[in-house]
Amino acid sequence: MMARIIFHVDLNSFYASVEQAYNPELKGKPIAIAGNPKERRGIIVTSSYEARAKGIYTTMNVSEARRKCPDIILLPPDFPKYRQASKAMFTILRSYTDLVEPVSIDEGYMDVTNNSSDQHPIDLAKEIQLRIYNELDLPCSIGIAPNKFLAKTASDMKKPMGITILRKRDVPDKLWPLPVIEMHGVGESTAKKLASLKIHTIGELAHIEERVIQQALGKNGVRLKARANGQDSRVVDPNAIYETKSVGNSTTLPVDETDMKTLEKTFEKLAGKVAERLDVKKLCGSTISIQIRDASWHNHTRSKTFQNPIYHQNVIFEEALKLFRKAWDGEPIRLLGITVSNVIDRKQSVEQLSIFNFEDYAKQEPIYELIDQIERKFGKGAIQKGIELDKKQSFASKTSFSKDFFEDLKE
Repeated sequence: MMARIIFHVDLNSFYASVEQAYNPELKGKPIAIAGNPKERRGIIVTSSYEARAKGIYTTMNVSEARRKCPDIILLPPDFPKYRQASKAMFTILRSYTDLVEPVSIDEGYMDVTNNSSDQHPIDLAKEIQLRIYNELDLPCSIGIAPNKFLAKTASDMKKPMGITILRKRDVPDKLWPLPVIEMHGVGESTAKKLASLKIHTIGELAHIEERVIQQALGKNGVRLKARANGQDSRVVDPNAIYETKSVGNSTTLPVDETDMKTLEKTFEKLAGKVAERLDVKKLCGSTISIQIRDASWHNHTRSKTFQNPIYHQNVIFEEALKLFRKAWDGEPIRLLGITVSNVIDRKQSVEQLSIFNFEDYAKQEPIYELIDQIERKFGKGAIQKGIELDKKQSFASKTSFSKDFFEDLKE
C-alpha cells in the first residue's frame, strides 16, 4: 500500500503578517496584535518576528511588552481582514487537491499523495509556498510527512518560510531527544503527569510500557505513545471542521476577584452565552466543564457528565456553580470559563426514562400512537409533534471566532 504524503501548511505570525501585507510600511518593524491596553484583556495575541526578536511573546501583558520594546507598534485585531486572508489561502490549497482539512484560521492539512506522480513533493511545497507569498504576501511553513502528526511537527521545525521533511525513520534522531513538552498534543498538565512517570523526553514516552501509560492517561496516553513512535492513522478529512464537539465561553475579569456574588454573576452571564450558542446551533451536550485561572495564572478545570444532555441556561449555570464551589480554594480569580462538550443535535438526543419522568412519557403515549397511525397511512413525517419557530432573532455566533471562518469555506 502506497504511503501517504501529507502537507501541513502553517501561516507564520498570521495576524501580524496580514497587517504587514495590508500596510507595507509596517514591514520590518516590531508590531503586535493586542486587546485593549486599558483593560485586563490587554495582552499580546500575536507579534511579528521583529517583535519576537526583542522578547515579545503571545499572552505577554501590553505594559510589559512596551517596557521590553518601547518602539513596538500595537494594533487591535481586525477579524474580517483575517478571515478574508484565510479564505484566500485555503482557496490556493484547494486548487491542488480536494483533500484539504482546515484546522484553524491559519493552518491546514493537505493529502497530496495523488499529486506526487506529476510533481515531486518538495517542488510542490515550494510552489504552494511561493504562491501564498506572491499572491497574498503571507509567509508560511510547510511540513511534509507520511502522516498528520509528523507533518504538523515538521512545519514547526523551521519558521518563517520553512519547508521540512520528517519521515518515520527520522523520529529516533530528530524527535526522541526533545523534551516531551515540545511534542504536539502535550501541554503543561500532561507533561507534569508524564514527569511523575519519569518521562521527560519524547524517546522515553515512545518506550514506556503501554499498560503503564494507559493506566496513567487512558486512551490519550496510548495515543501519545503511538505519536512518539511516529504513528498516526488519521486521514485528511475535509469535512472534519464542520463537526462541532463543544461550545464554550470564557472571560477575563476586570480585577482579581474574590467576591462570590460577582463570581456568580459572571457564571450566569457565561451560562447565558453558552446556552444561546447551543440554541443557535440546536445542540445539547452531556458534559459540562469549568475553567478557573487564578491571579498566579494557574489553570484549574473541573467537569461532570450527565445521563441526559443539557442546554438550558439555568441548568448550565447551576451545574457550573456547583463545580466551582467544590473546586475554589478562595484564591483571587482572574478568568472563568464554561464549556458544554460531547454535543449532539437535539433531534438525535433521546432522554433516558427515569423514575422522575416516566409519567410524562406515559401521558404522551396516546399522542405517539395517533402519530404512528397517521404516518402509516400518509407516510413518515406527515405529522410532527411540534414545529420549531424562531422566537427571537439571535446575534450569537454559531462558533467561536477561530472557527467562524469555516462558514466562509462552504461558499
